[in-house]
Amino acid sequence: MSNQSRIDQIAERVERLLVRHAELQRTNTLLAAQVETLTNERDSLKSRLAAARARVDALLDRLPEAGNGNPHKTTP
Repeated sequence: MSNQSRIDQIAERVERLLVRHAELQRTNTLLAAQVETLTNERDSLKSRLAAARARVDALLDRLPEAGNGNPHKTTP
């Protein structure tokens, strides 16, 4: 095998690696954006859950005690 054909093979492989590298960079950028979006969504859902829990707790605190004729409230 001549040196020129060996160099051509190496150059071709380097070109393929550069194309693959660019593809992976684009994919990584898209995945990073997805992670950021999902992280923001998760944080929003956690915040909404905490607010809902607080509202439920406030409603539970307003219920009369079980001894006062309310069968839905149980004492610990």
